[in-house]
Formats: sequence, C-alpha cells, structure tokens
Amino acid sequence: MPPLNAETFLQDPRVAQAKQLIADALADAQASLDGVRPANPALADGFNAMLEKFGALRGKLWYPYIGSGIGRGPLVELADGSVKFDMINGIGVHGLGHSDPGLVAAGIDGAMGDTVMQGNLQANADAMQLCEDILALANANGAAMDHCFLTTSGAMANENALKMIFQKHAPADHIVAFSKCFTGRTLALAAVTDKAAYREGLPDTLRVHYLPYVDTDDVDKSIRSALKHLRLHLGRHKGKVAAVMFELVQGEGGYNAGDAKFHRALMEECKKQGLAVFADEIQTFGRTSRPFAYQHYGLDEFIDVVSVGKMSQVCATLYKSDYAPRPGLVSQTFTGSTPQIHAAREVLSRMSAGDWFGDTGKNATIRARFEKNILDLHAKHPRLIGDKLFGVGTMMAFQVHDGSADKTRATLNKLFENGVIAFVCGSGPYRVRFLPPAAVMTEQDVDAVCAILGSTLVQVADELAQKQEA
Repeated sequence: MPPLNAETFLQDPRVAQAKQLIADALADAQASLDGVRPANPALADGFNAMLEKFGALRGKLWYPYIGSGIGRGPLVELADGSVKFDMINGIGVHGLGHSDPGLVAAGIDGAMGDTVMQGNLQANADAMQLCEDILALANANGAAMDHCFLTTSGAMANENALKMIFQKHAPADHIVAFSKCFTGRTLALAAVTDKAAYREGLPDTLRVHYLPYVDTDDVDKSIRSALKHLRLHLGRHKGKVAAVMFELVQGEGGYNAGDAKFHRALMEECKKQGLAVFADEIQTFGRTSRPFAYQHYGLDEFIDVVSVGKMSQVCATLYKSDYAPRPGLVSQTFTGSTPQIHAAREVLSRMSAGDWFGDTGKNATIRARFEKNILDLHAKHPRLIGDKLFGVGTMMAFQVHDGSADKTRATLNKLFENGVIAFVCGSGPYRVRFLPPAAVMTEQDVDAVCAILGSTLVQVADELAQKQEA
C-alpha cells in the first residue's frame, strides 16, 4: 500500500534536517545558561514597562516574572536578562524543566500534526496512543482503570470525574473531602476546596463534608477520628453521599504527607458503604516513588476514578467501566493541543524508561539531597528554618522564620531576587514549597539552590531586625 501523505511529510529528509538544525541552535543558545545571573541593567526600563502592562491587562502578578522563552533544565532566563533556578515550575507543570530538547522536538512534531487543537469530534491517532500510555502506567500494579478521557486542565479533569461519579451514584449528590484540601478553582471545585477565601462571592454548588486529614505522628488515632467523622456524615445524610475525594498528598494545604494505613482504612470503609473512591493526582502525578501516588501507597485495588495533570501536560480522567458516562455528560471542544499531546507522550515515555522511581530513583535522590541541605541549614540557623522537609518525593516544603504570612512572603521575594523561584503553601504556619524538575536536576544544582536559600534566610533576618530597630 502507498504511504499516507502524512507519513511522506514526516519522513521527508528535509524535515529531519530542519529538526537537527533547531536542536543544534537550541544547544548553542543554552550553552551560557550555566548558573544564576543578575538582570541586565540595559533591559530594565523595557522589562518594567512590560510588567506594568501585563499587570494592567491580567491583574497583579505574584512575581515580576516574564520569561524570555528559553531555559536549561532547572534554570530559566527572564526577559530582563536574569537567570534563575526555577523550583516551582509552573506549580509542578514543567517536570522536565525549561527548553528540554526532547520536549522541543515533540513540540515540532506536534506542530506538523495537521491541527493546532484536537477535540471531541476530531482527534488524531496520537490522542489514542496517549490514552494507552496513561492507562499502561495507571494499571502497572493491578489497578483496573478501563478508560481515559483527555482534557485541557486539571480542574476539568476533576469536574469530569465528579460528573461521572454523581451520575453513577444518583440521586446521591454530596461529596466528602479532607480538611485543608485543594481541588481546583471552578465553581464546583471551589466548593470542595477547604479555603473560604476561594469561595468569596460565589454561589453554593455542592454539598461538601470534611474529614480530618492524617497526622503521621499518630496514624491510628487519625484513622479512628476520620472513620468516626465519615460515619457521622453518612448517618446524617443517608443515601446522599456519592464519593470520598482523596488528595493523597495535600498540596496547597501544606504538603502534608499521606499514609498508606490511613488511606487504606478509609478506602475500605468506602467500599463497605458503596461510595466511590476518587483520587485527585493532579499534583502528585510523577512525583512520588511511583508514577501515581496511589501506587506509592499500595492502594491500586481501591481506586474507581483518578485525575492526572500538571506534569502530564495533557490532563485526563481515568475510570473503571462502571463509571463510564452516558452520552452527553462529558464532551469538550478541546481535549488538548497537538503539540501538547506530543509533549505528554514524551514525558510519559521518559517516565516509563527513565530512572525516576523507586528507592534509588531521581525523585528519591533529589529529595534526599534537599533534605540533607535543609537539615544542615537548620543546624546553622535553627531560628530561621525548620528541621523538617514536608511532603513526599519531589513535593517538598519547609517552614522559615516563625511561619507567618509576612515573613514567608518576605523570604520568597528575597529568594526570587537572589535567583531562586519558589512558592507558598499551607496556612498558619505557612511554608515555602519547591516542585523541582528532579529528572533533569543534579545534586550540584540542589546544593547551589540551598546555598542561595541559606544566604537569603540571613538577609531576611537582618532586614527584619533593622525594621524592628527603626
């Protein structure tokens, strides 16, 4: 049979030559991105004008960040000429860091793939292949996910999951979640997220009940408390609760680690009570000892529905056959751009074939290096940084100073100024959080980041002391 026109196009030697030229040019442009550097004073006026304009168009920017369009792994160049270590990576989106050659090549392939966006009515074979890739990872340890519905954001992946769950369990229309959870910013998900400020001025959309999250210092007590609360909710709202939504490692809530025994006890109760077990893996995906946090905790047998996002590039809802939606419930004009789909397949391929996971994988070794540095800094400056690295794998957080909002924000701002981009999580105490691109980081990168952190802590302490004296 003659080849498809698409095959002829993609296999044209001119295409291969063009891709190699771009790869070579990228390597040349990245060669000088070898560490932190300050802004170029000659670019200051133009950069400040851009910040002012962008802030007026979009709303206030959290950081004075506008990227130039290039980076190298954990380093990113801004439009003011500065280079910084990016330890938040779009809140975990850039799992391979900046300007990864493999992702650039995948993006080029995607750009040649007919349409910019794919969707409900028109999808290419690569969308089908991506669904197969995700399900293969999800089912590697015995989970029974049968289906994969692609979407453009983690919030939509969670929305689609809730729709499927409520339809199957109708007329039950309540959901149970955990205190300090974060699930997204749509109207429905703002109702689930346990933060009143994110619901200010919004109408009520869902009936939500909360369970206390696990205290890893007393797991058995946590189990008794959570089970008691769950049974109370079920007793008060007989036949109305459809599911429990598990954030297996809490993200925005403070990088609170989960626990296998705790989650298992709650999930076993869900099965006894006929509730759906919904795992929100938007942020945990790719960041623990296994691709999924439910695999990390050995919970594969319990999961009915799971959402993935951030590092996966294209987001998705995975579900068992008995949660398959009836026609019309979920349908989207956009399920992902073609370059996005190619990028997602590149990430999943590297995830499957690389050395990310296990006790000696990159996630574990990069975390261990950060933990050592944090403990060393605590030994030197016990009043400036805590002695614990919160979270699991490459979801990492630590407390600075007294954990107050103003001192944490002052530390983050000074870190940014000194060349490290981080973010905040938790509330009372607040914590600094890192989501590093572990797969492309070295231990030397970790040491460099923590050296900047150490000097920043001292600077902030000195500045705070000077303000008090004044």
